[in-house]
Amino acid sequence: MTGSRAEQREDRHPAPPDGGRTESPLLPVATPARTRRAVAELLRPRGPLVLAAFTVMVGSTALGLLVQPLLGRIVDLAADRGAADAVTTTAALLVAVAVAQGVTTGFGLSLISRLGESTLALLRERFVERALALPLERVERAGAGDLTARVTADVSLIAEAVRNALPELARSLLTIVLTLGAMALLDWRFLLAALLAVPVQAATARWYVARAVPLYAEQRVAGSAQQQQLLDTIGGSSTIRAFRLEREHTERVTERSWSLVDLTMRGVRLVLGFYSRLHIAEYIGLAAVLITGYWLVRQGSASIGTATAAALYFHSLFGPVNAALALLDDAQSATAGLARLVGVTDQPPPPKPQPPVETHGIGVTVRGLSHAYRTGHPVLHDIDLAIRPGERVALVGASGAGKTTLARIVAGIQPPTSGTVLVGGSPPAEPGSAAGSRTVALITQEVHVFAGPLADDLRLAAPDATDDELRTALDRVDALGWAQALPDGLDTVVGEGGHRLSGAQTQALALARLILADPPLVILDEATAEAGSAGARALEKAVARAVDGRTALIVAHRLSQAALADRVVVMEAGRVVESGTHDRLRAAGGRYAALWEAWSDTRT
Repeated sequence: MTGSRAEQREDRHPAPPDGGRTESPLLPVATPARTRRAVAELLRPRGPLVLAAFTVMVGSTALGLLVQPLLGRIVDLAADRGAADAVTTTAALLVAVAVAQGVTTGFGLSLISRLGESTLALLRERFVERALALPLERVERAGAGDLTARVTADVSLIAEAVRNALPELARSLLTIVLTLGAMALLDWRFLLAALLAVPVQAATARWYVARAVPLYAEQRVAGSAQQQQLLDTIGGSSTIRAFRLEREHTERVTERSWSLVDLTMRGVRLVLGFYSRLHIAEYIGLAAVLITGYWLVRQGSASIGTATAAALYFHSLFGPVNAALALLDDAQSATAGLARLVGVTDQPPPPKPQPPVETHGIGVTVRGLSHAYRTGHPVLHDIDLAIRPGERVALVGASGAGKTTLARIVAGIQPPTSGTVLVGGSPPAEPGSAAGSRTVALITQEVHVFAGPLADDLRLAAPDATDDELRTALDRVDALGWAQALPDGLDTVVGEGGHRLSGAQTQALALARLILADPPLVILDEATAEAGSAGARALEKAVARAVDGRTALIVAHRLSQAALADRVVVMEAGRVVESGTHDRLRAAGGRYAALWEAWSDTRT
């Protein structure tokens, strides 16, 4: 009679009005300047590690720069028919340099990796903390795909850059700077010749970055949209098949997938053009260094060995320069992902826990409440409702009547368009916030079972609860029997990869958490809808015990729940059309009586 899933689809994700949204539905993305400041803030406490890594890498790179002069020395010895012992000594020095550079490079890269991993770990922790504190309404409006893509794809992209791109980029940049310095020490004219390649390389970098930054940001958004569509399609597969919407959803998945493919191919073409321009710069620079060396040797200003060392120096720059510029590809992708993470970490931190509030005697007052997800399309109209402390009120009505929206507004998840909602004399705080978690508990038909021991899952509501308190809570909702019958009792691993709980058991677990949390106000949004008929009857009894002594607002899936409530509120088209006890409304012969008769006929 009341399909909460359909109502939630209509209420939470209405079609966009003509002209599109006035603001992006996705979660925020930080600006480049803010992203750089966030990285600096993360690195600041690790100053000594940054200095140590930089010092070791400079020493390692400087050692490597001895190879070219030593090779030039061998060339000069060969040209002058020098002694064999001198050649042997020079070769031994080359071996020593190679060993020393290998050791110092390994140590320096390990320091850089430690720096990157520790910084990434802190970023992950801050992201999770801020993500959990985001308003639920905002997360739902953005869609699960956006948040999921940030915590999976974006974090993986940044982790890959930290583990591979960051060490290589650091080494490449140091090599470039020190090599150019070494060329200047050989002869300043070699440096000038090498710098002829820089304008082409700089122009290539600017050309690439100008196109890569928006392209990779667009790719991230397209990836989020694709993931959201896949989640919607797979998660709602039963409904899709029931309404024969397979072709429509397949077309949506195909459209978003090909959109992402098109963006990826644009990226491939961009990279190909990038490397083509780099090759031109290499040819210009190498030709200039060789011509300069030939001229200096002919003038007697440099030996053949010196010219050889200069040419080898420039040739050795091919790898670092190409690596540094090519890493712009990874850097731009990682920067786009980092900006999306910082956009979330910049959200206000969760409020600090406050002293416990009185857990009994909370009432709810709703005055002149109206709400519209889109301007001009209200789903609630001028609702007045008062729930006395300790009263149990059931909301009933057809699908789309506005029951779930009203419950979400009272819970603090959705701010109303107009009107006033007071919980215990104050505006409602969102569940999960420091104030909301102590005042209101919201249980829906979709309950998550966290991976781990059953006892740990229960202690999410009361971290200090003893085993006896856990058993008492389970016993109160008739769940202790099946919980103790699990392979390892309360230590049984449940959730992903563990023991699978039935729908009724999952809901009973949520009710046990409710008892442990002990909030004064409880909102149940079709909390028994996932159980079968027999399981639902048992859950209804468990619900009655769980909410005993609390103020309760129940979106009723079965009218048997309404019959047990202190008062029944009937909604239709976003308005309250009846209110009273079960017996009085049945006797009145109005809308509720018709619903009860129709529902009762289906049970016979």
